[in-house]
Amino acid sequence: MAISENHHFHLPAHDPDRRQREDPEAILRGLGLRTGQTFVDVGCGGGYYTIPASRIVGPGGRVFGIDVNQESLDELREAAERAGLTNISRILGRGEETVVCEQCADLVFLASVLHDFDDPAAVLRNANVMLKEAGQLLDLDWKKKSASIGPPLWKRLSQAAASKLIRDAGFTVLRSEDRGYSYLIVGTPKR
Repeated sequence: MAISENHHFHLPAHDPDRRQREDPEAILRGLGLRTGQTFVDVGCGGGYYTIPASRIVGPGGRVFGIDVNQESLDELREAAERAGLTNISRILGRGEETVVCEQCADLVFLASVLHDFDDPAAVLRNANVMLKEAGQLLDLDWKKKSASIGPPLWKRLSQAAASKLIRDAGFTVLRSEDRGYSYLIVGTPKR
């Protein structure tokens, strides 16, 4: 995950229980990802969302997977090769310091990682730079409550705290929804 080198919680890319909790294809399609778009996955890990996004946007679309962990990016490369996907660029870097393009992305996605960054506000400001005027930021993260899965409670951001960070980084929050164990916040740049 593109997160702090310290104290991060890692979700396995191929956890069968995770697929029951969160179906990446259904989530991405439900958020409007479609053929030909550009998708940026900040904290992509081994590609749990990156691979499905690549399939959805197709050969005419672009996918950027950003992560601080080279092993995760190697896992993503192997998964993409097995699936015959060639539209994924893997970027080794911190979300706080990495901007892959300016106003090129239709969707910037943060899947269960915003709480892990050393400076979440910087990550969100970078997302704003990467997004097209009508682009969307998608933050899917753990609720701030104790659970048998996910990061420890002290690391989690509440839905209200995440919404405030997103607004403070120059976004309009379009919606914020409860998804059981997690929440989803959708924002668009104020321009």
